[in-house]
Amino acid sequence: MTTEPAPELLRVTGLRKTYRTGGTEVVAVDGLSFCLPAGGALGIVGESGSGKTTTARMLIGLERPDAGEILVQGRPPAASVRGKAARLARAKAVQIVFQDPYLSLDARIPIGATIDGVLRLHGLRDRQARADRVRELLAQVGLGDREAAALPRRLSGGQRQRAAIARALAVEPAVLVLDEAVSALDVSVQAQVLNLLADIRRDTGIGLVFVSHDLAVVRYVCDEALVMYRGRTVEHRPVADLLTSPRHPYTRLLLASVPRPGWDPDSISRRRRDALVTAAATPPPAGDR
Repeated sequence: MTTEPAPELLRVTGLRKTYRTGGTEVVAVDGLSFCLPAGGALGIVGESGSGKTTTARMLIGLERPDAGEILVQGRPPAASVRGKAARLARAKAVQIVFQDPYLSLDARIPIGATIDGVLRLHGLRDRQARADRVRELLAQVGLGDREAAALPRRLSGGQRQRAAIARALAVEPAVLVLDEAVSALDVSVQAQVLNLLADIRRDTGIGLVFVSHDLAVVRYVCDEALVMYRGRTVEHRPVADLLTSPRHPYTRLLLASVPRPGWDPDSISRRRRDALVTAAATPPPAGDR
C-alpha cells in the first residue's frame, strides 16, 4: 500500500537578492531553492550575515527578490500589496513570528483586542463569533482570559511569544515563518514554545519555516535543515542525517561550535578560519536535496 505524498505548500526556486552598500553590490541570497509540504518543517540555519533573515523577509513580502520565484499552494503571492484584498491574500498565505514579540505587538492594545482586530480585518463580522475564536486561539497557545485582557508589557517574554503565535494563526495561514522566534527566551520557555509549535503543526497541517542559528532548536522541531553561508545553500538534507553525518565543512564547523564537555574555543577559532575559506570555494555536495 503506497502513501500519497503530502501536498506542496511552499516552493522557492532560484531566489536571489542583492543590496548596494557604498557603491558595492552585496549578494544576500543567491540561488536559493527548496520546497515545503503540508505539515512539514524546514530549518534554515546559518550565522549572522548568511542570508537567512533576508530569505524570511522575502517569503512574507517585506523584501522583493531580484530573481527567482515563490509559490504558495501553487500560486505566487500578490506582487503588489497596495490594495486591501492583496494585503489580506498575502497575509493568509504566509505569516511571520519575529524574534522580539514585544516590538511586534501594539503596546497600547490588550492581547485579546489585538487578535480580535485581526479577525475583524479578515472578515469575521459577528462579535460573539470573534470572541469565541479569540478564546480558542489563546487556549491553543496556552493562554486564557487574564492574558487576553493584559497589555503586552504585563506578560512574560514566553507569554508574549505565545500571543504573537496566536495572532499569526488567526488568519489561518498556509505557512508560518519563525525568525529566531525562541532565541530570546529562557531554555525552559523555549521548550514550551517548541512543544506548542509541534502540536500546532500536527493538528493544523500548517508548514513551518524555522530560521535559527540554534541547531538544537532545529533538531527538535524540523524535518529538514538547509544550511546557508553567504547567501548560498551549502547543505540541505533531513535533519537527522545532516546532524549525524554532515557533508560540508561549514556544517561541520557549526556543529563543532556548540559548547560541550571538552570544548576548546581556540581550536574552534582555528577550524573556523579554515572552514570558511573552504566553504566559500566549495559547491554543495552532489546529491544534496
